[in-house]
Amino acid sequence: MTTDQLYNELNYVNHSREKRLKYATLIIENPRLTRKLLDILFKVDDKISPRAAWILEFTCSANIEIIIPHLDVFTEQFHKVHLDSAIRPVAKICELITKSYYSNNNTFIKTALKPHHKERIIETCFDYMINDEKVAAKAYSMTTLFLLGNDYDWVHPELKLILERDYQTQSAAFKARAKHILKKMNKRSKTITSTQN
Repeated sequence: MTTDQLYNELNYVNHSREKRLKYATLIIENPRLTRKLLDILFKVDDKISPRAAWILEFTCSANIEIIIPHLDVFTEQFHKVHLDSAIRPVAKICELITKSYYSNNNTFIKTALKPHHKERIIETCFDYMINDEKVAAKAYSMTTLFLLGNDYDWVHPELKLILERDYQTQSAAFKARAKHILKKMNKRSKTITSTQN
């Protein structure tokens, strides 16, 4: 399947789980299509771009390792995505990558995700946190930044500042996730302090 053929197929994708699953399965069964899907996703002004993002999210949810050969391309380009309906799945993919990296499972992503990938993810997730993005993108970014803060000491203090600053003005969903993340950060901070004493 060519990029143009895949692009035409994505015209049939809608919000239904059934359609997203159908095309995610197509990608999983044909991993070479992943790069073509990314090329479509990064046509950031195109109305099909969000559909590619939805399919990539479903694909990564089912098999995170499919993104591994494309981490350079993904992390170099995803900050350009600006359509609301594409940002949410991209933020979710960042969360999936990060959760997989920090999981106890022996995943290939642990060796594939390099410091420059993490730094790009951190930068874009902070952008999502401070910009006027939808709550879902912010929620996924909070979790991603919390996890990456295990490797970057400066991340948690910055994240805490943003969460505390924005807490009162944000939605109930934001507040719920922020409260959860702040609690985890405080617990982690206490653990670190007690081990240092």
